[in-house]
Amino acid sequence: MKLRKFFAPLATAALAATVVVSVSGPAKAVPAEAVPPDIPAANVMAHVQEFQNIAGRSGGNRAHGRPGYRASADYVKAKLDAAGFQTTLQAFSHNGATGWNVIADWPRGNANEIIFLGAHLDGVTAGAGINDNASGSAAALETALAVSRANLEPQKRLRFGWWGAEELGLIGSRYYTTNLPSAERTKIKSYLNFDMVGAKNTTTWGVYNDNASLRQMFETYFRGKAIPTRPVNIAGRSDHASFARIGIPVSGIASGSDPCYHSACDNINNVGSNVMGVSTNAVAYAAWTLSGAASAVNRDRIRQHTGS
Repeated sequence: MKLRKFFAPLATAALAATVVVSVSGPAKAVPAEAVPPDIPAANVMAHVQEFQNIAGRSGGNRAHGRPGYRASADYVKAKLDAAGFQTTLQAFSHNGATGWNVIADWPRGNANEIIFLGAHLDGVTAGAGINDNASGSAAALETALAVSRANLEPQKRLRFGWWGAEELGLIGSRYYTTNLPSAERTKIKSYLNFDMVGAKNTTTWGVYNDNASLRQMFETYFRGKAIPTRPVNIAGRSDHASFARIGIPVSGIASGSDPCYHSACDNINNVGSNVMGVSTNAVAYAAWTLSGAASAVNRDRIRQHTGS
């Protein structure tokens, strides 16, 4: 992220979780969605550790145009390929160097209704860029892998993106949205951004206030965990702005303040395992909720109840 976040109080609202279907006999309540997974913090911290290792092998950072960035992109893509995603590396050029966006589609659900989740993958040259933004990158990656493990059958298509050169002015995400045909833009129903979600000692999570409905969805999750939230007005300072400027509803979450912002001390000791666990499960909740996701097993059960 280019600048620090700012917080202020915000109210919350609730969402429904079941539907009632008619069958031959009494109506039965059937889950409208598969229950989002409870992702262990250790899972996501393994990705955070790998990003730290990549920086250590690559001159101490994962910045645009440096070996650590391409190694980070290759790591993410390899994990997604193995999990059954349709993945691409989208190349772009900035400041005389090639950058890459990693785009991954879960090949199920309505391709004309896309729920997009993303995070910037690059860091600054000063350090490993772990809270900013290996944290968001790892949370998005582990959520995608949880989709694969659940053999998810969402009603809407889930797409994930990892953006290059965000620290230089949202370059990767702006390149992606600028080059997206208008017919493809209209398919994206929402974009959720995850930038700096692992700051240790966080007790109150920030929720982007760009869109009321998406904000309330996140607040519902945190309220259910008895975790306080605050609104975040990041405006044009992270990759959601690239989507907002083409008319796509956006939101996201952020953790607390970070004394190591854009500094050498933004290493793995700058994030909390428990914080990463909370943030990652909030990401997964959003993916399951917005996509109308149900596992193959749950869909079979619904068909048995309804006779369809």
